[in-house]
Amino acid sequence: MAIPHQATIQNKLLSILPPADFGQLAQDLEHVALPRGTQLATAGQPIRYVYFLTAGIGSSVVETPEGRRAEAGLFGFDGYVPTSAAALVEVCPHNVGIQLEGEGYRMDYDAFRMCMASNANVSKMMVRSLEAFTVQLAYTALSNAVHEVNERLARWLLMCHDRIQGNEIELTHEFLSRMLAVRRPSVTAALHILEGNGFIRAERGSITIRNRAALEEFAHDAYGKPEAEYRRLMMDLF
Repeated sequence: MAIPHQATIQNKLLSILPPADFGQLAQDLEHVALPRGTQLATAGQPIRYVYFLTAGIGSSVVETPEGRRAEAGLFGFDGYVPTSAAALVEVCPHNVGIQLEGEGYRMDYDAFRMCMASNANVSKMMVRSLEAFTVQLAYTALSNAVHEVNERLARWLLMCHDRIQGNEIELTHEFLSRMLAVRRPSVTAALHILEGNGFIRAERGSITIRNRAALEEFAHDAYGKPEAEYRRLMMDLF
């Protein structure tokens, strides 16, 4: 297994680790392609691998005993999943899967746990990333409770845009309705409003961000706080 070069890695966490610490972690990294629909972890099942995306977008999804589902958190090249691995939790509490095709590196859970135990810098980074993801989860719950679908959709599109290269996001109305836990007609109506204001262009299977600044203004306080907290937590980490 070839050891990756830190200078070429697009994952934000791996790219800012001090070189010596990255070298220890990199020995156990395996490059993997991550097609849409790839299941990275399953609720109630042991965690086998920890993943560091370099491209693509995934979701942590919660499900009730009756089968109702909603997205709890969104991730891309900004962190790692499952984040519960940093707490040395062996069983994943959520379903974790890829929603937008990508790639990345995976690491055996036991190797990850040993690296966390033996390397203070790696442990510090993973715990900080876990905290940042926890803040995102909290604001997702808040947004679902207090914001209209239009603002929630704007927030979600901005979060996706943060985690891709370019302005085009390959998403279907059905997928968006599942992630926002609303009916598909509600998503369609919200997309029409965002498109009518010139914020996005919606086509079959894809959405293009046209005016990022205006979309952020429209989202108002639904977007921004978790992103600012992520930057604070990662600033001057080492």
